[in-house]
Amino acid sequence: MQNRNIYTVAQVNSYIKNMFTQDFMLQSIRVKGEVSNCKYHPSGHIYFTLKDIKGTIACVMFASSRKGLSFRMSEGQQVVVNGSVDVYERDGKYQLYAREISLDGAGALYERYERLKRDLEERGMFAAQYKQPIPRYIRTLGVVTASTGAAVRDIINIATRRNPYVQIILYPAIVQGEAAVPSIINGIHALERQGVDTIIVGRGGGSIEDLWAFNEEAVAQAIFDCSVPIVSAVGHETDTTIADFVADLRAPTPSAAAELAVYDIGQLQDRLDEYSYTMRHHMEAVIQRIRREAAQYGVRLKYVSPANRIRMKRTQALSLEERIQNVMEGLLVERRHRLALYVEQMKGLSPLDKLNQGYSYAADAAGRTLSSVSQTAAGEQITVYVKDGRIKASVTDTETRELTGREPGEVLRQ
Repeated sequence: MQNRNIYTVAQVNSYIKNMFTQDFMLQSIRVKGEVSNCKYHPSGHIYFTLKDIKGTIACVMFASSRKGLSFRMSEGQQVVVNGSVDVYERDGKYQLYAREISLDGAGALYERYERLKRDLEERGMFAAQYKQPIPRYIRTLGVVTASTGAAVRDIINIATRRNPYVQIILYPAIVQGEAAVPSIINGIHALERQGVDTIIVGRGGGSIEDLWAFNEEAVAQAIFDCSVPIVSAVGHETDTTIADFVADLRAPTPSAAAELAVYDIGQLQDRLDEYSYTMRHHMEAVIQRIRREAAQYGVRLKYVSPANRIRMKRTQALSLEERIQNVMEGLLVERRHRLALYVEQMKGLSPLDKLNQGYSYAADAAGRTLSSVSQTAAGEQITVYVKDGRIKASVTDTETRELTGREPGEVLRQ
């Protein structure tokens, strides 16, 4: 055996790799299949197997290529892998090196949905600052949905039950198929021109294909540009469309949309009754407080009023008058008593009283009372006073002697 016909394993693997590299088709190939044995490595690489009913192929997506993956891979997904087939020389195995991975069929729609969602979010169409508040009390409700089906019946029944006075204007739109997008847009514009207070845009549940009209950019733009607040009610609770993100308010179901858009008049009446009771109770309390204050002010006014001050002054004057009168009467009584004492004392000292008692006294010609013999002489004229008159007399003689037991001036006999 000649050595030139013997090759090493590495040489064979290198040769095969070179063959794969030179094959243009294998350098850019799209392969469709079902994902299995999917593993996310801590390094960021993704290892999985792509299979169909007749075979399998090992696949890897390096971390540097994961920017081309818009979803998380899982078992059983139908995907289309865009990449190249090459040989891993160390193991001598070929595998598909993925550069881009997209979902197949419904998965492709989902991927399209995610791309539009990211794009609109980056443009700010989901931002809270652009959301219009839903009016609390509305008079007219616009509805853009199919004229038949459970959605419109639920909206009408619930809105009427909550407030029978609300006018409901229905725009019978096409909500599925190629004509759905322009029909929904026309409905939004028509109800906006009509001047309704709130618009409900929605339909019943369905597959992603059935709901796709509400994932179109044109519908999202019409909702975003509408000057009337819009409540989105597309599908069931688990369904979320682009319209739900752009709308001013998202309702999980059409029934819930009617409850959010139309205020329950029964609750309003209950609140009004509660407010009325609270207001009456508060007003009664205020009135009672004001009455108490008015009564206090009345008492104070009576106290400080001119008439009351005059009455008080009169009362004080009467009291002072009574006190003065009592003092004066007391003083008069005291003075009368003292006067009586003085009178009695004066009676004891009064010459007239002495005269009445049988005594007399003498006076000289000048009217001076004679209390001593030395005050007169023989031949002088004197006057003797008695109780019933006076006596003119002439002194014939004087005699000096000591009179004991007699009062001064007692010079005459009775």
